[in-house]
Amino acid sequence: MQKKFTLFSLKKRILAVLLVISFIFCALIVRLFVIQIINGKNLQIRATDQWTRDLSIVAPRGTIYDTTGSTLAVSYTTYNVYVRAREVTSSSHTATVLSQILELDFSTVYQKVKNRSVSEVLIKMQVDGATAELIYNAKLDGVYLSENSDRYYPNGNLLTQVLGFISIDNIGQTGVEAYYNNYLQGTDGYSYVQSDLQGKEIGGSLRYYYPATAGNDLTLTIDSKMQLILEETLQLIIEEQQAKSVSGMIMNAKSGEILALSNKPSFDLNDVPRDDLEQLFDYSRVKIVTDIYEPGSTFKILTVAAALEAGVCSLDDTFYCPGYRIIDGERIKCWKTIGHGNQTLTESFANSCNCCFMDLAIRLGVDRFYEFLEKFGLGQKTGIDVSGEGSGMLMDKSQVRKVDLARMGFGHAVALTPIQLLTAVASIVNGGTYNEPRILSSITNSQNGQIEEIETTIREENIVSKKTSEIVNSLLEFAENKTGKYTFVEGYNVGGKTGTAQKYSENGGIAQGKYISSFIGTYPADDPEYIVFIMVDEPSAGAYYGSIVAAPYGKIVFTELFDYLNEEKQDESVVVEYVEMPNLVGLSLTEAAVELKNIGLDFELDGEGLTVVKQLPPSGTRVQKGTTIVLIT
Repeated sequence: MQKKFTLFSLKKRILAVLLVISFIFCALIVRLFVIQIINGKNLQIRATDQWTRDLSIVAPRGTIYDTTGSTLAVSYTTYNVYVRAREVTSSSHTATVLSQILELDFSTVYQKVKNRSVSEVLIKMQVDGATAELIYNAKLDGVYLSENSDRYYPNGNLLTQVLGFISIDNIGQTGVEAYYNNYLQGTDGYSYVQSDLQGKEIGGSLRYYYPATAGNDLTLTIDSKMQLILEETLQLIIEEQQAKSVSGMIMNAKSGEILALSNKPSFDLNDVPRDDLEQLFDYSRVKIVTDIYEPGSTFKILTVAAALEAGVCSLDDTFYCPGYRIIDGERIKCWKTIGHGNQTLTESFANSCNCCFMDLAIRLGVDRFYEFLEKFGLGQKTGIDVSGEGSGMLMDKSQVRKVDLARMGFGHAVALTPIQLLTAVASIVNGGTYNEPRILSSITNSQNGQIEEIETTIREENIVSKKTSEIVNSLLEFAENKTGKYTFVEGYNVGGKTGTAQKYSENGGIAQGKYISSFIGTYPADDPEYIVFIMVDEPSAGAYYGSIVAAPYGKIVFTELFDYLNEEKQDESVVVEYVEMPNLVGLSLTEAAVELKNIGLDFELDGEGLTVVKQLPPSGTRVQKGTTIVLIT
């Protein structure tokens, strides 16, 4: 029986077909949307990767300048050499030419040149322009050159630790190069060429070039001429004092800007010694920022500032020093074991009398003493823009005994970084304003040339009053000019303080015969703008007191600094007198002390005997009146 189709059933069939067709079209539209919109960019990249070959163009790093505009670090173009083995017509010939020009082992190059299992292989990075031209002129099939960038430091081993160096991949590894790598690095570019299924370049095909974007330029607060003065002096210390290492810094006390900063020994940044990583790490550290130490007498600047600010002492106070204090049953010696006798605060500071500063710390008490340590920024990072800054170490306040507090007063039983101490000292002598130290002055955008000035971070509350600051400055001035005004550096108003600190072994005990000698100088003493710091680690030429080992070199730095700045003398009439060192060996301590006093020399003692067995400097040496010499008994 023949089946009949009604109009209604026919409509249903047409509707079903339309629905199926609509569903297919919707599915295709969704699929196209996923492919073109959602996955389009990724698929385009994959497709481009399949039918093109690319060579990267490394972006040149930004230039680094000092505060005067002198170039400290600059990039220059080098080339990377690549081989695409599938395009090489003669592996032997190509390997021979490349190995000769690049001074590489033939067999190693040959293995790379004939390896067709990879589309592209690197032969050598950072080839100079002259060598790259030789390769280009050789017209070797399958050999390609891509632009790279390397770093050149015009001053060689100047500013080794501050500037740092980069890796072969153009990434900063130490110093400013590492700390500000994101600003300096820039964005790499690429060069694309179309290739066939085997990776061979298609002749006459399109080439695509995306240029690299250079990194931003940096201007530092560093003055390279001041840096040179500092580094030449540090090298002199290494040679004359036979020290393990020396560190130094010149700082603007009013702004926190670092004008010069260095460690010695160091190395040439254009020839980084990567074969000894332990030594490289040691020579690369900015030790003034990273390393902690027990400061000794330079810390007394902080103690006296805290005591004056808290009102527990004044310039009218006197202190008696018998050569020791007994605290909590422990005998703590002054460095001058025979004692200083009765002294004013000014004399105690100039004589660096431990007994006076034990008294000041105890007058303050633990709570107030620690309040000032926090104000001065101890136990916390300063925020300087240098990698690896240390925080220092302070005893838990609840564990501090009276005897511990007494030792802290003269710079023992407390560990800090030199930058913490110097930032605190700068804040005290500049009127009380705490400025975070910094070495970056400005950033210049490589795209639009806009300059971003870096502002100093300043704490709202002063750490001491202006009155306290003025008194501390007068104490520093007297301490370094004992024979009269402007005599530390003839005719100039320089203040300062020396320090001598023992070192500790790994087990926590005192390392016998190992010391750190230091000097902090300020100029002008009545309203300091410049602070000079010298630190000598383990001097071994015979002396270790800061007044002997560090202060004379601080004088050299200031003298040359004044010449560079064309600084006029405060008093042209000042004439420094010199005397010849007498032979004191074999004399009693009393006889030696009298003879030194008669010719205008001061002394420090090493030993507790009553007879002089050695003197530093030796007899016959010409020394300035007021100089502190060492008597070994």
